[in-house]
Amino acid sequence: MREIKGLVKNSVVVLTVMSSLFFVQTVSAETEEEIQAQRSELQSDIDNKEEELKEIKAELVKLNEDIIRYDEAIEANEEVIAETEEKMQSVEAEAEELEQKIADIQKNIDRRSDILKERISSLQENGGSSSYIEVVFGATSFVDFIDRVSLVHKITQADQDLLESQEQDKLEVEKGKVELDNKLEDLESMKAEYEEMQKQIVAQKEENEELKEELSKKEEENSDVLDDLKIEDQVLANKEKALKEAEEQVANNSSSERSNQSNGSTNNSAIQQYANSSSAPASASSGALQTAMTVGNRYIGNSVYVFGGGRTASDIANGRFDCSGFVSWAFRQAGINLPASTSGLSSVGTKVSMSEAKPGDLVFFNTYKTNGHVGIYLGNNKFIGAQSSTGVAIASMSGYWSSTFSGHVRRVAQ
Repeated sequence: MREIKGLVKNSVVVLTVMSSLFFVQTVSAETEEEIQAQRSELQSDIDNKEEELKEIKAELVKLNEDIIRYDEAIEANEEVIAETEEKMQSVEAEAEELEQKIADIQKNIDRRSDILKERISSLQENGGSSSYIEVVFGATSFVDFIDRVSLVHKITQADQDLLESQEQDKLEVEKGKVELDNKLEDLESMKAEYEEMQKQIVAQKEENEELKEELSKKEEENSDVLDDLKIEDQVLANKEKALKEAEEQVANNSSSERSNQSNGSTNNSAIQQYANSSSAPASASSGALQTAMTVGNRYIGNSVYVFGGGRTASDIANGRFDCSGFVSWAFRQAGINLPASTSGLSSVGTKVSMSEAKPGDLVFFNTYKTNGHVGIYLGNNKFIGAQSSTGVAIASMSGYWSSTFSGHVRRVAQ
């Protein structure tokens, strides 16, 4: 859509500029000073718009940089969140192992509890702890007494060890649970914090994207306004030029009338001689013709076809040409002034046949109209010109160009 608008605007510019050339015929009551005042006011508007566009572009650059930073931050945060989730999975796996360990410890606790219950039950059935004393004093000899004391000691020590192991296992289980709960709690808090941070960054990025879209739209609107202001300024510039040319024409006509009155038919003879010479080929060195044929090479692959292009310094600097504008510019670089339209070029110099064509001649093609396209013949059935599909390029006169070539060749320099 932007390209279509650009094409339409370029067409409007060309038509407006062309129409403004006729202002000399219908010049209004505007004076040169009034036009200059209007142009001065327009230039102020143009400067303001250009400054505003400059600020918008700078803000867009900053927004783009911010968006890139947000993208990088989002990516980095996603990596951290993923790492945190992996850690949580690892802790959950540890939790499963701990649960299994707790189950095993609980089995041991249950088993020891059963042993202690049996021990207590046995003591109660045999009259409590007095049974241990009876065992000791029931010894039949001193050695037997020592053995029985040792046995009772081992039994009581085993009971004590069971109680201590029971307590130790319980403490270990509790400690494991606390550590696991703390670790999971920390990881969950960390993940929640990262996710919240991520939400804020994404929201900020979306806000910047919306602002960027608004600024881009504003930039486009301001660019359109700036283009319109420049078109209006160009129209005024052409009106100013037309007024100057009208004044010069009036002055020249007055001078010519005085000259005609004094010289009579001599003046008419001079005018006719000028008219005849203007249609003859210009005298040019081979070096000048070579310049006209090769000066456009620097634009090959680095130019674009624009209707009405090649008439301004900006167009030339940016490789914007149409076919006649390119031909006129190329010969101007060789010191030969030619019209900048196909209709004007089709009548300059002298017409020659294709069999007589030499490098430097103009070749015409019947595209959208008779002599609708023009280029500079290079020899070997090739020519250079500004083609609508490629910009400035060297093309063969076979194929498509063969079907549109009618044999119209003009020699404008020799």
